[in-house]
Amino acid sequence: MKIGQPIIEALESLASNKLRSGLTILGIVIGVAAVIAMLAVGRGAEAEITGSIEGIGTNLIFVFRGGDEDVRNPKPLTLGDAEAMADPFAAPSVAAVAPMLQGNAEITFSGESTSASLVGVTPDYSYVRNWTVTEGSFIEEGHLLGRSSVVVLGVDVAEELFGRKSGLVGETVRIEGQPFRVIGVMEEKGGGSFGSEDNVALVPMTTAQARLLRRSTADRVDIIMVSAIDADSVDQAGIEISDILRARHRTAIGQDDFSVMNQKDFLETAATITNVITIFLGGVAGISLLVGGIGIMNIMLVSVIERTREIGLRKAMGARKRDIMTQFLVESSLLSLFGGIFGIILGWGIATIVSKIAAASGTPLTSQIGIDSVLLATIFSTAVGLFFGLYPANRAASLEPVEALRYE
Repeated sequence: MKIGQPIIEALESLASNKLRSGLTILGIVIGVAAVIAMLAVGRGAEAEITGSIEGIGTNLIFVFRGGDEDVRNPKPLTLGDAEAMADPFAAPSVAAVAPMLQGNAEITFSGESTSASLVGVTPDYSYVRNWTVTEGSFIEEGHLLGRSSVVVLGVDVAEELFGRKSGLVGETVRIEGQPFRVIGVMEEKGGGSFGSEDNVALVPMTTAQARLLRRSTADRVDIIMVSAIDADSVDQAGIEISDILRARHRTAIGQDDFSVMNQKDFLETAATITNVITIFLGGVAGISLLVGGIGIMNIMLVSVIERTREIGLRKAMGARKRDIMTQFLVESSLLSLFGGIFGIILGWGIATIVSKIAAASGTPLTSQIGIDSVLLATIFSTAVGLFFGLYPANRAASLEPVEALRYE
């Protein structure tokens, strides 16, 4: 039997039962589309989370209160801790240190109001975060010493209050009812998986401590961000920071009451989580392909029963077992192949729609359809057709010619 002949006969057979063939293909279409869309959304989420972490800054190290689970009553982080980390003799791998106080506040201007993240910072915050102003100036040492009522706005806050992003220096806004003079507007960072970076108001650390974000102790901070001198020094800087905090907090190795993490740690954690989610979504979608394969097997079994006399006649005319088997395997493979092609198109459409819906809702998410996922879905769908067509094909090929011809 020539290679093209089984394909032609399979197409004629499928065309003679258009509705049945279409419904069978539909099961594969849904399965492949689900796999493509789920993997695309999963990869898009991973890229968005990774981009958000990398966009925080460069060579960053994060220091949090709380460490080992068996450590009770961990000591809070303080400005003294931050100053010790900035000592070039104790931590030569550290370039800059930025302690922070974090909270939320209501900001108003001329009848307009918005809720934003309020952050008490020091001048080094701009350097550590690699985040500059588009107009005006950033918080300076003099603002800290004088506990000045000044604020640097993120672009989202500026848009909400003023309806513009420029020409705001010198304006006065109220934070929790207290007047603050705008001295600058930060450059646009964009939204991310951890919320909008631009919905923020930055005030001097000392001002936040005294009037806005009071803590149990005067010099307590919520988090300390540290920038290493270069990417290769991040691990060494983390070791130096840990040694300093152990000495200041008087904790033994293995009993740390603090946590030191860098961007690599966050990226690895995020990658692990998103990979698990992507595999889970792909597995769920794969079940749809399995159901579609079972549908192919059912239809092929029905086809074997309907064409029993035809099979008997072919075998009586000299068709070999492998010829009959090839015929039915080609039919099942074509069903799954067509389903795979239409499924790829549908999956691409679904992934695109999800991206647009996410963007419209203010959550940037760009679905990423990789060539490997397309090939995987196509190969898998064809394999499903072959696997689930094997039993019906073998059953058809095993029919005895005499019995098949007598079948009513």
